[in-house]
Amino acid sequence: MAVHEPATGAARGPGRPGAGAPPVPAEAEILRRGMEAFAELGYDRTSARELARRLGVSHNFINDRYGSKASFWRAVVDAALEGDQREREELLDADVDDAERVRSVIVHFYQAAVEAPLLGRLLADEFSRESERLDYLYDNYVAPTLDPLVPAVERLMAAGRMPTVPMDVLFFAVISPVAGLVQLPLAHRLGRARPVTRETQERTARELADLIADGLLGRAPR
Repeated sequence: MAVHEPATGAARGPGRPGAGAPPVPAEAEILRRGMEAFAELGYDRTSARELARRLGVSHNFINDRYGSKASFWRAVVDAALEGDQREREELLDADVDDAERVRSVIVHFYQAAVEAPLLGRLLADEFSRESERLDYLYDNYVAPTLDPLVPAVERLMAAGRMPTVPMDVLFFAVISPVAGLVQLPLAHRLGRARPVTRETQERTARELADLIADGLLGRAPR
């Protein structure tokens, strides 16, 4: 029986390298490098060609694998945020009082920023402009956290256990200090010691969380 050889130039699956091309990085590495690019350059300046250069792949790779730069951006964001979102949902569902629920979400926010420092830079950029990407972030990550938390906040305000401020003011009071974890050149000029390590970042995250949560809710029992 004759053995049929594969046809030369047979079609390859989407996103697969051509013959002789260097191997494509693993998916986690692709998404990590994508996060680096979007965080450093912003979405508009992150071209498909620049992504391809950073990934070491052909300039068609992003469209072949993900369909578009926008779809790749969503994949990068989802990889960074989906795990955190599941953890926040568990905190929101926990059988604790309102103050502890609010405090736990604040603490988690700063802890998560240590895990993904580039994400903070990406979010700061995206939160500053109207776009479909902001809609995506709000609908999939911001609102699902805030909506179940708002009733607890409103009860605490009504009881005089939290300052009565608009929700947008409260939101920015919590998220803005994350700059202390990602704007390191300024932090060093303000006196932060070098080197910055995972341990020092975790300590800073705890200090930020305590400062904000204690200011809003009063000092927690130690």
